[in-house]
Amino acid sequence: MEITGHTVEVLEDPFGLLDGERFEFFLNIAVDEEDELYTENGLLLKVIFTATNEESRILQYYFVEQSTEKILDFALEDDEENLVKSYCKDNIPMDDAE
Repeated sequence: MEITGHTVEVLEDPFGLLDGERFEFFLNIAVDEEDELYTENGLLLKVIFTATNEESRILQYYFVEQSTEKILDFALEDDEENLVKSYCKDNIPMDDAE
């Protein structure tokens, strides 16, 4: 699995109920044709990510077939989850990071 790009948006908390910042990442994912995740329609990973001064973590994620927007029922392996967490942490918009 390789992350080839992304888009990210800040999720607003208008009432200030949540600690830290929340971000919605759409990661473009490339996988080998032999991988069970492979689809000709393209693959995205939607990630809800939180960042505080003390901790950054993935709150939720799911795979989406890009052209059909169909949700795919797969889970990340531990090493893939660490890769995604590091990628998201490194790509938090600087204007919004604390």
